[in-house]
Amino acid sequence: MKTNWIMLAALASVGLTGCNGGSTTAQVIPEGTTVTVALLETTDIHSNVLSYNYYALAEDTSLGLERTSTLIQAARAENPNNVLLDDGDVIQGTLLADLQAVAAPVPCSSTLAVHKAMNALKYDAGGMGNHEFNYGLAYLSQITNTDFGIPGVAKPTGNCGAPAFPSVLSNVVGVASGKPIFQPYAVLPRDFTAVKPDGGKLDVKINVGVLSFVPPQILEWDQKVLAGKVSVTGVQEAAKQYVPELRSKGADIVVALSHGGLDTSAYSPKMENGSYHLTSTGIDALMIGHSHLIFPKGKEEGAAALDASFAAFPASAKIDAVNGFVNGVPTVMAQSWGRRLGIIKLTLAFQSGRWVVQPAKTTVESRGFKYTDGKTLVKADPAIAPLVATEHAATIAYAKQPLGISTDFEMSAYFALVGDVSAIQLVNQAQLDYVKNFIATSTDATLSSYKNIPVISCSAPFKAGRNGPSDFTDVASGASPAAPIGLQVRNPGDLYLYSNNNLQAVKIKGADLKAWLETSAKQFAQIDPNATAEQDLVPSYGTIYNYDVFYAENNALTYQIDVTKKPGSRIVNLAYKGAPVADGDDFIVATNDYRAGGGGAVPGIDGSKTIIKSPDANQAVVSNYLASLSTKGGKVTLANNGSARSWSFVKTATAGPVILRSAPGRLALAKSSGIANVASEGGLDASGFAKYGIDLSK
Repeated sequence: MKTNWIMLAALASVGLTGCNGGSTTAQVIPEGTTVTVALLETTDIHSNVLSYNYYALAEDTSLGLERTSTLIQAARAENPNNVLLDDGDVIQGTLLADLQAVAAPVPCSSTLAVHKAMNALKYDAGGMGNHEFNYGLAYLSQITNTDFGIPGVAKPTGNCGAPAFPSVLSNVVGVASGKPIFQPYAVLPRDFTAVKPDGGKLDVKINVGVLSFVPPQILEWDQKVLAGKVSVTGVQEAAKQYVPELRSKGADIVVALSHGGLDTSAYSPKMENGSYHLTSTGIDALMIGHSHLIFPKGKEEGAAALDASFAAFPASAKIDAVNGFVNGVPTVMAQSWGRRLGIIKLTLAFQSGRWVVQPAKTTVESRGFKYTDGKTLVKADPAIAPLVATEHAATIAYAKQPLGISTDFEMSAYFALVGDVSAIQLVNQAQLDYVKNFIATSTDATLSSYKNIPVISCSAPFKAGRNGPSDFTDVASGASPAAPIGLQVRNPGDLYLYSNNNLQAVKIKGADLKAWLETSAKQFAQIDPNATAEQDLVPSYGTIYNYDVFYAENNALTYQIDVTKKPGSRIVNLAYKGAPVADGDDFIVATNDYRAGGGGAVPGIDGSKTIIKSPDANQAVVSNYLASLSTKGGKVTLANNGSARSWSFVKTATAGPVILRSAPGRLALAKSSGIANVASEGGLDASGFAKYGIDLSK
């Protein structure tokens, strides 16, 4: 392959004779000529077009593609040789997305709001993420104007509004056809300005090859819309198939858009975060996503921006999280929600008839909104908001629609990691009520036989800091018994973020429950009681969606977490109705399809124990539960819906400070909610989180 590639490249610098006998002279590129190409990445935009939080109905200057646009324009001005790429998870994630996909589906004649903005920004290509599949294949087919060739999935006739750039996906094929549902790669011919060895300028053509990969787990997470329709290839297998093909078609550089994080464990085709293993497949640059993290660390935020999950890699993994290289391949992850722009300034030298990457002259940056001086936010690009003004106004109107019920307390997740259940209990109550009714009214003999098995529920604080200090659930801020606040359509989405999750139930044993709780407790650091230095109780919020909190009616289920112990041996005093839970005890757990199908890698929870596959979304279950309370004249109260704390920490005195990072200015809320272990509020860290002192002895 190497010989053929050199021959192809060498032909570019000599005179050729055409098949008709005429002479065509190709460009002559002097040996040693260099060109620097800026590969620009966005990832996990999740339909955050504007700097606005529809759940809070307030501006949020920490996010939004309209501000990323400012970063993009600056990067393009710095280097006219640039290619703008997106790494997926574009179309889902906000009320704007839900409105256009579900509440008021966008017609074929229109283009999604987020795609309008991306078209205006002139993206060169885009990959797919797992959340692209949440709303189903028919919807994805329409909004990308792509015929998937899948029986029963029909794209509307004619040209639908869609991205004006190639959509690429390399590892998903239709089951019936055996063919990729999107084009598996794209070759982008671009004219760039190079520098000759004598310093002179030279216009050259560089062919940029683009691949895209999604996690194989889409078949589990969106089983209800994908089963029997598509199959997924492991990222390494797909890359080994298509990288040589891209080279043979003239790609000078190959860029992998991998919607997955960096997992350095032994390779498996089923890996959720297999990006690390793409570095051995012959690619030149790696752009990653899915984890919502910053890689390499943000230059404007100092060492604090180096996420703990990257700092923990062994030296043998050859991951340079400061300069942005993985096994020598330049790699970038631009966080999420438009908060950063990934920039790989890839320097190439023309050597022996081909373009060769120069690692020593290549730089990588995950650029944030404060990149100019470390303090000042970039301003939003004024050209973006007018493009989506109609959709923005419609989303706000949708968000404000009343649910017909009020609350007398603030449901928040600021201190969910130290015991506050005010934003979790209502979700668990709704799920538990649904499953109990489902079993009670079922005509299925097997389900009916489960009527005497205890039903419990679990839910996670999905919005608890994963995406920065503004990313916390806060429903009906300022509510009080004297002045209850009416709940609106936006509030269930704040309590339960993922509108694509469907409710499911699993039948498990007590041993399974213990293992499940141990998996959740991995979120915490191991605290050394004798350490005098500051210790972070939660080192990373990257997997906060896997921190399940369990609940049973009348707070019948209780357990404690000992954070001084190693992961896997932290759960103690697990009891149901005051009696210790035995390994053989039966339980039915109300959860979501993501967890029931294996999401989060809970031992034994892999789809095999699922007994109920509901057609209803968890978010809708919460909305319907609130509606049922309303029709019964009920209200959402702290006593009934926000104070049943099933878990606590084992009391431990520590020699030094233990901290929890959360949104600033919330100490009074912790006190009023009775969260006694939040002792004080300290200063802000480099990312804007307040450092709260946690007293584990309380």
